[in-house]
Amino acid sequence: MSSRFAGKVIVVTGAAQGIGRSVALRAAAEGGKVVLVDRAEFVGDVANEADGVAASFVADLETHAGAQAAMDFAAQTFGGIDILINNVGGAIRMRPFAEFEPAQIDAEIRRSLMPTLYGCHAVLPHLIARGGGTIVNVSSNATRGIYRVPYSAAKGGVNAITQSLAMEYADRNIRVVATAPGGTSAPPRRVARNAQGDTAQEQAWMGEVVEQVTSSTFLKRYGTIDEQVAPILFLASDEASYITGSILPVAGGDTG
Repeated sequence: MSSRFAGKVIVVTGAAQGIGRSVALRAAAEGGKVVLVDRAEFVGDVANEADGVAASFVADLETHAGAQAAMDFAAQTFGGIDILINNVGGAIRMRPFAEFEPAQIDAEIRRSLMPTLYGCHAVLPHLIARGGGTIVNVSSNATRGIYRVPYSAAKGGVNAITQSLAMEYADRNIRVVATAPGGTSAPPRRVARNAQGDTAQEQAWMGEVVEQVTSSTFLKRYGTIDEQVAPILFLASDEASYITGSILPVAGGDTG
């Protein structure tokens, strides 16, 4: 499958670390022209690692202006866009819902819903101009889980975007699909999910979340990054040409 994405221009958001980083590097290795987007400056270092053609762009995708600038850069750099992989998101805090402050609820929604909503909106004109394309949204099976209600709401929104947009744009030859990862083992983050740090109580709640996530899977373990990357890129590829509007759980049997 070394040339699976030959001739394709692929935008990967949240590409500086974690799942997004690995998706971008593998897509480039499989022949794609890849634009790595993140608000972390070191996304450029990741692009330099690519075994293939890659460029980077720094943008805050929690704003529509950032999403628009990223899509315009990709189209100008490589002549268009064929595939968008919306990967930005992630719970900032783990705590019972009653313990969330209103500003914290808003922050969770901005982090895990708006980059996908804005990214889809900004890329559509480019896909239409191309005569079609594919959007892969990275959702989560945490639409059912403890201590992450605002995050769960955001990912439920991602699922709704996926299904509604797939129906609305099928006649424009645009597929919209999603994966719903479960708990995933990853290297230490270079940018913390919670810049303020976790209190001792929040660390205890996090431990309960890890226990719930692990016990809810049939396989009783976290997945690996490679186990998340493979289904994302399958859905992005022409091998999945008859799949749209689907949300694929990748969580060891826990469908969320």
